[in-house]
Amino acid sequence: MASPADWTPPSEHLIRAANLALAPWRAWTSPVFHGLRNVPRHGPALLAGNHTVYGVIDAPLIFFEIHRRRGVWVRSLADHLHWQVPVWRRIMDLGGSVDGTRANCRALLDAGQIVVVFPGGAREATRDRGERYRLQWGRRLGFARMAIEAGCPIVPFGTVGVEEMFTTVVDPGSPLLAPARALGRTVLGERGHRDDVVPPLSRGIGLTPFPRPERLYYRFGEPIDTAPWAGRAGDERAVREVRDLVRDAVEGIIGDLRAEQAADPSRTPLGRIGRGMARGSRLLPRVVPRVISR
Repeated sequence: MASPADWTPPSEHLIRAANLALAPWRAWTSPVFHGLRNVPRHGPALLAGNHTVYGVIDAPLIFFEIHRRRGVWVRSLADHLHWQVPVWRRIMDLGGSVDGTRANCRALLDAGQIVVVFPGGAREATRDRGERYRLQWGRRLGFARMAIEAGCPIVPFGTVGVEEMFTTVVDPGSPLLAPARALGRTVLGERGHRDDVVPPLSRGIGLTPFPRPERLYYRFGEPIDTAPWAGRAGDERAVREVRDLVRDAVEGIIGDLRAEQAADPSRTPLGRIGRGMARGSRLLPRVVPRVISR
């Protein structure tokens, strides 16, 4: 089997096609990016952040914006289940995602690549309605261990906006979704027995599943240097310290973005149109009434 580091980046033709396909989504969400200067132009490095509900809604914009602004293609560690879907797994391969195993992560970092990881995994993407923006990292330490082992920095990042696009109607653990869970166990075998396979049922605009037009907010924080823990990848205490530093940074970024969201008058299309009209009116020449003396 070829190394995941042997991946070939998308051709210019494919990039143009993908950007064209994403254009309506960019217009719908009017994304705002902060701190992209913190994303290194060369690896190895890990970018660690939060998954929002459904997971794949906001992630593609991250990869293309980093490429546009920093000139690099980042690689993504993704859940094993993505490779159980015939057509979708081909799309994941083309985008540079790999099955999220430690061996694959190690191979990418050894090759000097920049790797995106969502430590909360599918659990965050299938969250209950009462868990909005709550990190579901649990005891997961793998990403921190990999960074210490590779001696690379970890860039914390956060995403806000998707949770406001939907209202959860049925939580993933509801008895109403028992048939879907049974189907997952039948189709996926052993991997279908996980409790994070079935997503919640949600509504967006009205009673439809179409997402509400909410702005997406992204922020990349200052890199966390793992050099002070060099040689301690096997030390559980050291690994937990790094994990906790990253988790605290991500939670802080999410808090900042939610505050920005709450204060942003342009978070919806109507707000953006209103502000655009106001700016346009300020650019119009003022007409000074002419006074005619008699």
